[in-house]
Amino acid sequence: MIRTAPPGVAHNARPYLYGGEESALTAALRAGQYNHSEVTEEFEQRVAAFLDVPDVVAVSSGTAALHVALLAAGVGPGHDVLVPSFTFCATVQAILATGARPRFIEVDPVTACTEPAQILAALTPATRAVVPVLYGGRAVDLTSARPALDERGVAVVEDAAQAFGSLQGERRVGATGVVTCFSFGPIKNLTCGLGGAVVPRTPLEADTCRRLRGLGIVESAAHRAEATTYTVGEFGMRVQMSPLNAAVGLVQLQHFTEAETRRRELWRAYAAALDGIDGLSLVNPDVDRTVPSMFSVRVLHGHRDRVFRALRDRGIGVGVHYPPNHTQPAFSEWHRSLPVIELLGREIMTLPFHQHLTPADADHAAQEVRRVLAGVSR
Repeated sequence: MIRTAPPGVAHNARPYLYGGEESALTAALRAGQYNHSEVTEEFEQRVAAFLDVPDVVAVSSGTAALHVALLAAGVGPGHDVLVPSFTFCATVQAILATGARPRFIEVDPVTACTEPAQILAALTPATRAVVPVLYGGRAVDLTSARPALDERGVAVVEDAAQAFGSLQGERRVGATGVVTCFSFGPIKNLTCGLGGAVVPRTPLEADTCRRLRGLGIVESAAHRAEATTYTVGEFGMRVQMSPLNAAVGLVQLQHFTEAETRRRELWRAYAAALDGIDGLSLVNPDVDRTVPSMFSVRVLHGHRDRVFRALRDRGIGVGVHYPPNHTQPAFSEWHRSLPVIELLGREIMTLPFHQHLTPADADHAAQEVRRVLAGVSR
């Protein structure tokens, strides 16, 4: 097995810490409140201020954020939820957790994101929500579809797991008037270790999300500490964000400008190094407006699997994000013919992308791609 790569490019993705996370985590541990505390609430307030939104509800994961947001939007048994098949399976599992049915839809082959026309064409009388997936961090603008969706009572719940910090127009994703769900998992633009958040539309929706994440209990944790009873008003789950995770996220948020800069620089370094390679096309994240979470390419002419194996053998940590969900056994009941996504599923490949990498590392990985593609083309 050939190992010519710098150590960093052996990893497709890695968490990046700035140095203050350990002391923040230690302080949260010593405080002794591990389920919910003022640290979690401070994280919510800081994220809301960063996004310029009234409120943010922190939860235990991006999957939990989607589940809570869909329930808060009234999604349940008997409903259809439109969702691109080209996403991580967690998006679909969150829909199923509500009792609703996923209705898989296509994406644009250049951006790997769904478009308004695709959503409008897939509406059914049972459609209650649409979950656009912001693939690679790219914002999805559904402005032209919103009048028709609003008329039908269809909620938009953004899966922005990969898009924290990205822009739609002049505003951050999350501040554009729809329910937005973020992930703060290990390899995201901002990590809490594990975590997620919902950006609600209204104070009522925020209250609903907080009850759903906290076992349906009406009163706040601070109120319960001073009372002899509490009220369980509705269904709920235990998916709060721990202060331990929030402490890590607060440090990460202080350094987010650095994350934006370095991730855009790395994406542009890859794009320059890969320019002009035959048999390869880039998935366009609109990097000027996006804080990219990955670097995705399409390997053309049926060569993806050979190129993937050859690069792994050379120590380049390539990945596949993602196999189409409508072809998965767990979701076979909702299979539809989606030729664009099926082709993407055969061609997509992600190159190593994380903040430990330098532009020189990106250039090395790109040159290995160039060599491997030249070999398989012969």
